[in-house]
Amino acid sequence: MEHLESDYDRAEFFQNTLIGHATQDGCGGTNEDYVQLRKYFFDNPSTKDIVPRWIRVNRNTSQFWQFIKYKFGTYAERRKFIWEEMNPLLEYCEGKQTFPAEKSISDVLQEFDDAGINRVWQKALERKSNDPEGAITISRTILESVCKHILDERGIEYDANKIELPELYKKTAKELNLSPSQHTEEIFKQILGGCSGIINGLGTLRNKLGDAHGKGKKRIKPAPRHAELAVNLSGSMALYLIETFNVNKR
Repeated sequence: MEHLESDYDRAEFFQNTLIGHATQDGCGGTNEDYVQLRKYFFDNPSTKDIVPRWIRVNRNTSQFWQFIKYKFGTYAERRKFIWEEMNPLLEYCEGKQTFPAEKSISDVLQEFDDAGINRVWQKALERKSNDPEGAITISRTILESVCKHILDERGIEYDANKIELPELYKKTAKELNLSPSQHTEEIFKQILGGCSGIINGLGTLRNKLGDAHGKGKKRIKPAPRHAELAVNLSGSMALYLIETFNVNKR
């Protein structure tokens, strides 16, 4: 499947593979292709809930054939069923139902994959609805990882075991000329001061609502919207820091 360059290509080929095995016309891919594509889309947090459930149940083409041949008696019915069931995945991959902020942040964080940043971002996206507390904790991890990566690249020393996120961000912002005190324009001072406030707020949110600390009897349980806010704020800040770092490297 080396010829498949995009997720849309993979989804379309997957659909053709399903149709090929459902109609026995020999088109599409092999059983190995089916297994690989099935794993690819279920391993991706952004697509695993879009893939039809019956694909999860049928792990190979033999199982799929037993499913489809009894569900519909004609090839036309099988084609129509597969087209309709696969359409959400195809539309998502084509970009009609993507979330631009999530996609752009994921793309840029991929550049720092050696530090594990892209991995934690994907975890946050996966958990923000079903595990708000975990997503909030991961949001802080994303920013910590980005800041540490940048400071390591610049050769700036810090105590990794003791430094808190606000101080970590302060060092990173100073290196990237993003501290409010490094600017004279009031609008820039205001915006950059707001960025510092976001960092402090995310640290506090994690301590209050995240899963990193034990809770008392009157614990506050975060809702998915709290996790959504934390994940998107941390992702936006991470994206801003990485892009600034990359610009300053040129």
